[in-house]
Amino acid sequence: MSDDANPAELDRYLDSLQSQRMLSPHTVSNYGRDLTELTELAQAAGVALAAVTHFQIRKFAAQLHGRGLNARSIARKLSAWRGFYDWLSEQGNLKSNPVDGVKAPKKAKPLPKALAADDAVHLVSHANPLKNADAPAQLCNRAMFELLYSSGLRVSELTGLDVQYRQEAGYTSAGWIDMQSCEVTVTGKGNKMRNVPVGQPAMEALRNWLNARETVLSLHADADRRALFLSERGTRMSPRVAQLRLKAHGQALGMATNVHPHVLRHSFASHVLQGSGDLRAVQEMLGHASITATQVYTSLDFQRLAQVYDAAHPRAKKITSK
Repeated sequence: MSDDANPAELDRYLDSLQSQRMLSPHTVSNYGRDLTELTELAQAAGVALAAVTHFQIRKFAAQLHGRGLNARSIARKLSAWRGFYDWLSEQGNLKSNPVDGVKAPKKAKPLPKALAADDAVHLVSHANPLKNADAPAQLCNRAMFELLYSSGLRVSELTGLDVQYRQEAGYTSAGWIDMQSCEVTVTGKGNKMRNVPVGQPAMEALRNWLNARETVLSLHADADRRALFLSERGTRMSPRVAQLRLKAHGQALGMATNVHPHVLRHSFASHVLQGSGDLRAVQEMLGHASITATQVYTSLDFQRLAQVYDAAHPRAKKITSK
């Protein structure tokens, strides 16, 4: 094998992708572009393709990242390069594949979506205009939605709540509501138990639901008497049903955002942080094991401040052409 992979060898490799691996012409064309970019990077570094080292491949990936290429595109290019070097190894005496062990930069985690405070309050405080607001199912919905936003619960924590703490043969409550202390106890990830305050609007919604819950219990002899939130059949509310009910509620109110329980959890965290600036308190209420998981909400808060600044500060306004 020559010291470098010449254009003829690149063409042979691409031909093998189409004839042996039966890849589509479009896919082979994409491989060709990725290998052309590898060739250009190697030439700029003054090194032959067959002599490229593991360190140089890492440097090439970093250069692509510095140009603004996203993680998925870089991962695709690395895969194309790795395949080419595997083929070169089969053709000659390439000792090792320089791409092995090289990974693309981690994908940037998208910021959690949070509703504006007015939108969140509108969502949880208004009844579905298409339903009877006094029906047990609607009172149950109102209590669930208020509690999700009031206390930042995960939907599994919400539906796992009991009316009160129970410890019986083979059963111990994972979560429960304390109506007197206005507090909810839940068991989160890692079996970590925490107590979270419940606001007055949520408490009022819970009282209304508990009255309606007695009606549901009276209609079903085999109803789950432990569970705080019940379906219309008297069974414990499932996370999936709670999710679907919230989505339908948001649509009925004309919300532009596809609302799901985690949106209310994010909204809770963002709004408490905006109002208090106490990251540790938000971490404790969310049940995050690490402060790092909670710090993402500081980015949300900064985004809000940046928007206010851009809209209000005279020197932040963009100059428009006349």
